[in-house]
Amino acid sequence: VQLQACGGGLVQAGGSLRLSCAASGRTLSRLNVAWFRQPPGKEREFVAGFRWNDRRTYVADSVKGRFTFSRDSDKNTLTLQMNNLKPEDTAVYYCAADGSTILSDFRRGDAYYYWGQGTLVTVSS
Repeated sequence: VQLQACGGGLVQAGGSLRLSCAASGRTLSRLNVAWFRQPPGKEREFVAGFRWNDRRTYVADSVKGRFTFSRDSDKNTLTLQMNNLKPEDTAVYYCAADGSTILSDFRRGDAYYYWGQGTLVTVSS
């Protein structure tokens, strides 16, 4: 699977951005998929994702109510709608696919096999 993320940019606090991740080479429809981010100088962290095993969408507490994860099986894409952005959301955002089928590992980046190249989101105060 090749993943191509886009949509990052510079936005003021309170603004919105929409990230997209296009997949090729394999359908994402039966894979665990997610968005991760890595803030400057910090470790990568889980943002939101869909777990095929239980058909549920998971969202990190830090972005719950502001970010919305979606996937389009027909277009083979993932989307992360980010509203009410805060300076602490500044990070490189990555889409990932083929995550672990084990629930406790779903939010672990090292449990994903395929990664996009990352797109930078900068939120100014």
